[in-house]
Amino acid sequence: MARSGVAALRLLREKGAIVRAVDEKAMGEVEGVKVEVQTSDALHGADLIVISPGVPAELEILREVRDRGIPVIGDLELAAPFLAGTNIGVTGTNGKTTTTALTGHILRESGIPCQVGGNIGTPPASMVATSLSGQFNVLELSSFQLETIKTFHATIAACLNVTQNHLDRHHTLQGYANAKARLFETQCTGDVAVLNADDPITGSFASRTAARAVWFSGTHRPTANAWLRHDNVFLDGERLLDVRDLRLRGRHNYENVMAAALIAREAGAQPSQIAQAAATFAPVEHRLELVRELNGVAYYNDSKATSVDATSKAIDAFPGGLWIILGGKDKDSDYTVLSGALRQKAKAVLLIGAAAQKIASQLADKGLPLIHSGTLAAALQQAYRSAEPGDTVLLAPACASFDQFENFEQRGRVFKELVNALATGGE
Repeated sequence: MARSGVAALRLLREKGAIVRAVDEKAMGEVEGVKVEVQTSDALHGADLIVISPGVPAELEILREVRDRGIPVIGDLELAAPFLAGTNIGVTGTNGKTTTTALTGHILRESGIPCQVGGNIGTPPASMVATSLSGQFNVLELSSFQLETIKTFHATIAACLNVTQNHLDRHHTLQGYANAKARLFETQCTGDVAVLNADDPITGSFASRTAARAVWFSGTHRPTANAWLRHDNVFLDGERLLDVRDLRLRGRHNYENVMAAALIAREAGAQPSQIAQAAATFAPVEHRLELVRELNGVAYYNDSKATSVDATSKAIDAFPGGLWIILGGKDKDSDYTVLSGALRQKAKAVLLIGAAAQKIASQLADKGLPLIHSGTLAAALQQAYRSAEPGDTVLLAPACASFDQFENFEQRGRVFKELVNALATGGE
């Protein structure tokens, strides 16, 4: 009964449904509806179960109701029949928030009506009231939202990359990829699939959709519709922009720009409009966000780097001199893949949260200075005391936040508050 659950409750009541609300914990009333504790009895007599994205569809209590023939869907599938306009869906392990926000920015700057939401900001059910015919719904979509869709349909769908993530939920990389693939399996002839030509899993989705595939590539593959060469992005064979004109940094963000450019082009934006809008787009909060520079040291907040691959991309965006903060709630990840990049670029790894010991055990004997900080505040203080001019203190945890924080946004806000306190002499 968090944000998406409340949005689903409101939509169902607006459409005339008799709604019952359940949660793992007792909560009193939400929107005038008493929230019951989540038990089999609480679900008895329901005609439809709507689960929030954070609720695993394989829970025993949900298997029981499915066995009785009761459909179980997510908030995205619930909203699907009621969303007016044309849907654009963006998924991927990393970069989907930036790409979704950038796509919305380009469309708005190009005079194309749109609204942005999904896994970013506004839940799909809350977007129904503001959806209009002739308007695009630009939706960031997670594997949790996509695994339960049956009829949700995106006219333009994009997958940026698929790397190991959420194995605590999907168990295998293939299971995770299959959830992402649902976005393309519900597309039709005449739709468009925007895919990463350099990512083998993403590329395989072309064979799982009836849509026309268009491709982007960071390695100038000859079959791509958008590619990166040196410092320039090309679109359909013509130079679109110089990445040095962007406020985003890192090769992974240049790939996000290419994906957004292809999406916007398919939605009707002109290349000149795309280039001008991309140059004015500011990095999304908690995504390689420069907090400030203090005494010659730069402090970056990448709290959204909740996977090993996202952290790897964050490390790649810097030349070296990193004091990197890792840790949080483990997602059954393999942290050894970070060792090579950390050896090259990190002065120290500061470990926090529940996953600290696992990360330490996997990075031990890799020639890395590991500091057991415990908390974010302690890690920042240790980096503050030791970093030298030209260094970078980077929060890119490679873990979920739920051991010490409500979500990655709270973790990022706390980091920024701590950094800004340093600027005034605070401890």
